Amino acid sequence: MYGFQLKERNNIFNNKNYKMTTYKLKIFFILIFTSLLFVQCQDDDDNGNAISQENCNDGIQNGDEEGIDCGGSNCSPCDDNDDGLDFGGTYVQEDVMGRPGVNTIFSGSNSIKNDYNITATSNRNNPENDFQLVFEEILENYHDIYALALDIPVDELNYETNILNWNAETFTRVMAYYDALQIAPNGPTTYYDSNSGLVFTGRSLSDDVIDISLTLMFGGESGTRFDGNNDTPQLTFDGVDSGDRDFSLPFPYLEAPLTEE
Repeated sequence: MYGFQLKERNNIFNNKNYKMTTYKLKIFFILIFTSLLFVQCQDDDDNGNAISQENCNDGIQNGDEEGIDCGGSNCSPCDDNDDGLDFGGTYVQEDVMGRPGVNTIFSGSNSIKNDYNITATSNRNNPENDFQLVFEEILENYHDIYALALDIPVDELNYETNILNWNAETFTRVMAYYDALQIAPNGPTTYYDSNSGLVFTGRSLSDDVIDISLTLMFGGESGTRFDGNNDTPQLTFDGVDSGDRDFSLPFPYLEAPLTEE
């Protein structure tokens, strides 16, 4: 009996020791995880690279820089300019876009489109950058496509002198050489005014430049050659008008909201 009680006491003592050991292990692991979490948070908060990374190529004046990316303890000395900017060197034109869609419609390929964009307007009429021939070829290709769609010989459907009395060469020359909008300081600003005959003297908000361009391409002398009448395709209207926008009001020029019927 005494042996049994002693054995039972030993079991109880061992169980207590096991529980104490387990408890201490739990406390130990909690302390470890808490310490790691503290160290990690401290590292995130104190790490200068995560908050701010001043260097001599970030395009701003920071740290102890005396100018933009110059001077101070780490960057090279600033130039004589007070702001550290250097406006020397050769400037290169990267892009240009005047009349909407001219380059997209007439270039015919991405390579020609890119070449056209980086060529200064004043250089588009020299032998090396004569885009007029490309533009005229693309213009005739459009008419060939519609001839095939209408099931007529392509030789019988060609560009026709437009409402401005411009033949294919003149029209594409204007498109290729003068993509930038001109200005009429002493005249009205208009993309095209049928009453006065003015064209490309600028652009007003109410000018439908796409429809005017389509009319010059496909309208012929009357402007109605392919206007959807007399069994012809509708090529002089893009199906989008100004709606009920009032361009005399401040920006934005929005239509009235649609109502449910």
